[in-house]
Amino acid sequence: MVTLPAYFMHQSRIVITGLGLTSPNGNSLEEYRKNLLDGVAGIQMIDMRYMGKVPAGVCSFDPKKHQTRKELRVGTRAGSIAIYAAREAIENSGLDFENYDKSRIGVYVGTTEHGNVETENEVYNISKFDYDTRFWTHHHNPRTVANNPAGEITINMGITGPHYTIGAACAAGNAGLVQALQMLRLGEVDLALAGGVSESIQSFGIFAGFKSQGALGTHESDVNKTSRPFDKTRNGIVVSEGGAIYVLERLEDAQARGANIIAEIVGYCINSDASDYVLPNPERQAECMKKALKVAKMKPEDVDIVNTHATSTPMGDIQECKAIKEIFGHSPTTYVNNTKSFIGHAMGAAGALELAGNLPSFEDNIIHPTINVEELDEECAMPNLVINEPLKVDAVKVILNNSFGMLGINSALIVKKFED
Repeated sequence: MVTLPAYFMHQSRIVITGLGLTSPNGNSLEEYRKNLLDGVAGIQMIDMRYMGKVPAGVCSFDPKKHQTRKELRVGTRAGSIAIYAAREAIENSGLDFENYDKSRIGVYVGTTEHGNVETENEVYNISKFDYDTRFWTHHHNPRTVANNPAGEITINMGITGPHYTIGAACAAGNAGLVQALQMLRLGEVDLALAGGVSESIQSFGIFAGFKSQGALGTHESDVNKTSRPFDKTRNGIVVSEGGAIYVLERLEDAQARGANIIAEIVGYCINSDASDYVLPNPERQAECMKKALKVAKMKPEDVDIVNTHATSTPMGDIQECKAIKEIFGHSPTTYVNNTKSFIGHAMGAAGALELAGNLPSFEDNIIHPTINVEELDEECAMPNLVINEPLKVDAVKVILNNSFGMLGINSALIVKKFED
C-alpha cells in the first residue's frame, strides 16, 4: 500500500510569499498600487504595422536589469517580461535563492498566445528580400514554442524543475496560479513561480482581429479613457502587455523559513461555457464563481472584493454583470471593481496583474475603483460597484478574482488575508 505524504492527504494550505510585476502603469507593486489609487491610467497611442495609430498598454521596465544582451537578442518580449517579474518576485519573497534546490522549483506561466509576434516579424522581414528564407532567423523555433516564456525563466535563473506555459486564453493568469497550487499539493515541487504574461501589443494580428470583430476600443479625445468598462459609451478592448509572477509555497515551508505571507489561496474553479467562440455565457460564469466559493467553503457575503474581468466590450461586460449579480447581488458586504480601466486588457497576464493590484487591500483596507465611468450603463449597474474614486472600508479579508477567455474558458480564484 502506498502511503501519501501528509501535505497531500491534508490538502496543504498554499500561500503567496512573493510578487513581481510590470504593467502599463507601474513596474513594481508599490508604483502600480499608487497609480490605481490615484486614478492614473497607462494607455498610449502606438504605431502598428498596416494599421497606423492604435491605443495600447505598454510596459516601461528595464529588461537589462535581469538579462544579458545575448539573452535579449535570442529571446522574446514575453520571455523578458516573465524573467523580470520572476526575478522581482524572488527578491520580494526574501528567499535564499542561490542556496535553494533548483530541481524542486516549478515554473507555470499562463499566456493567451505565443509565437504570433515572432512569426509575423519574420514574414515581414523576409518580405523585404523577396521572401528569401535565408534571411529567416535561426532563433525562430525556440522563440515560438509554446513553453517559451516559462522556459526562458528557467534558463535565466538556472531552475531545473518542471516548467511549462498554460494556454488558457485570457483566463491564463489565474490558470497558472491554479496549476502551481496543484503541483505543490501533489508534492511535485516545493516552490513555484506562477502567474501570467503577455506580449500581445507586438502583434498586428491581434489588433486587426479585434478590429474586424468590432471590438477594438477607441476614444475621440483622451486615449486614457479608451478602456472604460461599464460606461454606456464603451466600444471595445485596449490591447496591453505585461506580466505578474508569484512565489507560491506550502504554508509549513513558508513558516519554516520565516517568510512574509502576502495571502493564501483558498478557492478556485476553471470551467467551460461550451456555447460560443466569443460571446460569454453568464450561466457558466456564475457556476464558476459558485464552485470557487464551494471549494473555499465560503458564502457570497464572505467576499469583500470581486475584481471583474470586464474588458470594455458592450456585450461582454453585460454578460459578466449578470453573473455577478446572480451570486453577489444580495451581499451588502461585497464590493465590485475593475482594473482594465487603468491598464487595458493584458490578455494572458490579465488575471495575475489584476489580482496583484487588489492584494494591498488586505493591508490598507482601500478598494481601488473602476475609472472612466462617466455614464453607467444601466445593464451594468450592480450593488457596491466602486467607480471613479477609491473606497475605504472597515476591513478586506477575501478577494475573488474573475478572469474569462475566448472559446468559453472561465476562471475564478479566491485569496484570503493570511490568518495563522
